[in-house]
Formats: sequence, structure tokens, C-alpha cells
Amino acid sequence: MNKLVGLGLILALLASAPAVQGGQKPGPKVFISVDMEGIWGVVAGPQTSSDSPEYGAARRWMAEDVNAVIAGLIEAGAGEIVVNDSHGTMRNIIADQLDPRASLISGSPKPLSMMQGIDSSFDACIFVGYHARAGTAAATLDHTISGGTIRAIRINGQELPELGINGAIAGYFKVPVIMLSGDTATCEQARSILGQWIVAVPVKEAVGRYAARLYPLDEARKALKEGAKEALAKKAGIAPFRLNPPCQFDVEFNNSGQAEMPMLVPGVKRTGARSVAFSADDFLEGFKEMRALIALGGIQ
Repeated sequence: MNKLVGLGLILALLASAPAVQGGQKPGPKVFISVDMEGIWGVVAGPQTSSDSPEYGAARRWMAEDVNAVIAGLIEAGAGEIVVNDSHGTMRNIIADQLDPRASLISGSPKPLSMMQGIDSSFDACIFVGYHARAGTAAATLDHTISGGTIRAIRINGQELPELGINGAIAGYFKVPVIMLSGDTATCEQARSILGQWIVAVPVKEAVGRYAARLYPLDEARKALKEGAKEALAKKAGIAPFRLNPPCQFDVEFNNSGQAEMPMLVPGVKRTGARSVAFSADDFLEGFKEMRALIALGGIQ
């Protein structure tokens, strides 16, 4: 074979090989949503608020927890990793403290809130630093979306914490939630709602709403890293969490006044002194309407 023919064959093979779109790295593409209440070290509200002197340490722990997960994913062969800061103003992670092998979505408001950036191109989803639903006994800073506004969210009759609502957004795009970290109560809820196959990594055990037994730091971070490796290895056996339409959304507020402004939205019905309901044929559109109702309820 002469050199010109050989070169032509090589170029032809390269041209026929599948291109990596948008510079995407080879390996599974992973979406990470990271909240703050379930982060190692966090036990009380002031630690999660930017106007508190305790906030600086908590936001560093937040980056370190998610970096441990990123390290495990990379060792397990992950390609592109996208991290969405999902707490409060969603500007908690100091950008240069995040592992540079991942990209960061920061700031708010965002159309999909805690799940901004997810789509069907992802192979897996992970929740870091999550917390239990409102009204959970012995859970660190339990609440659902807005502690000052929401008592409970039910979809198709099932009361869901944020991990369930956000898990259903991942499921909408056919992406499985393969791992979660938080306190022990949150891990139990994750297994109950998202499935027993999820890798649930507790980093603390709540003593009460504002107190917890923190696991030794080195052990917690090692568990996060190893949990991520395990989760990515078994992702093929974890099914997406899906809610079948039409979806009935029941929003229960903390008080009756908070249910008044949401009644201005067409199709919303009052179902009790402090609760409203509506239905949606598309889960994602229903989620967005639910977020609008919560915002309206918060005006009161």
C-alpha cells in the first residue's frame, strides 16, 4: 500500500467516526444538584444563611462534599459533570473551590430551580446535601421547598420531599437518580421513594431539627467518594423515577392567608382552608405552575 492510499484510508476512518458533540468528554454524563441542609457539618439555620458569620464554613463544606463525589465519579470513568448550586440564592459554592473538572451552574432564579441544566443528554443524576420533607421527626432542618410557606406537597396523592419532586424532573428526561447524600432520615426517604437500589450516603444522624451527630469527617468524605464510584458502576440497574400524567398537584400552605393569592391563577381550586390543587398533563409544566403558586403564597 503506498503512503497516499494509506493516508486516505486513515482520514476516511476519522471522518466516519462519531464526533464528540460540543467538546463532551467520553464517559457517562452526570448531573449533580447540591443543597446545603444535608451537607456534613450543617446542623442549624444560621449556617445556611449568607448574613451569618457561620455561613463561610458551611459553604466550604458544601464544596468539599460535592468535590468528594466528583472525585469518585472521575475515578469511575465519568465524562462531563455539571453541578447545579441548589440552595437559597444558589450562589453558595465559591466557584474556584469547586473541582475544575466539573462545570457549575450558579445563581437564581432558574426555570428548573434545583434541577436547572438537566436534560435527556445525561446518563445519571446525583443529589448531594439534601434534606427530609417538612414534618419529618429527627431530621436536620426538614422542610419542603420553602419552610416559611409550604406544609406539604402531594403529587398524585403521594407526599413528596424535594428529593422526590426533583427526582421526578430527572425521570421526566429518563435520567435515573443513582445517589443521594444527607442525614439518615433523608437517606431512608430516598430509598422509600426513589427505590432501594439508590446509593444513599449518610454524613450525619439528626438528634433533633437543630442538632446532629456528625460522622468523622474523613470517613464521611471517603463514603461520598466511594458511594459515587459504586453508584456510577450500578447505574444501568437503577430505573428513573417517573410520575405518570395527568398529574394532580396538591399544595398545602402553612396558613390560610397563603392560599389566597394562588387562587388568582386559572385552573387552581381551593381544597381546604390552607390548600389548593390543580392538574397538569405535562409534569414539567405542572412543576413550573407549582413553583409560581408557592411564590404567590409567599407574598402574604
